[in-house]
Amino acid sequence: MKHIEYKTSGTCSRAIVVDIEDGVIASCKFVGGCMGNTQGVAALVKGMKVEEAIERLSGIQCGFRGTSCPDQLSRALKKALAE
Repeated sequence: MKHIEYKTSGTCSRAIVVDIEDGVIASCKFVGGCMGNTQGVAALVKGMKVEEAIERLSGIQCGFRGTSCPDQLSRALKKALAE
């Protein structure tokens, strides 16, 4: 199992904690942020293949921030694949 703690940038959430097992997201938790939204995203990606989550979440923006909590999750997952 791969455990990731990713410090976010440009969002209300401060960090994302993800566990990946055999290319599938086993668990996901956002630290800070809009609780309902981040809990919803975390619940939706649980059990999803990492590549699919990246494809679906990458580039989503929150207002004029240039990123979002889902986009930051995609960045965390991309970093995990590169390691």
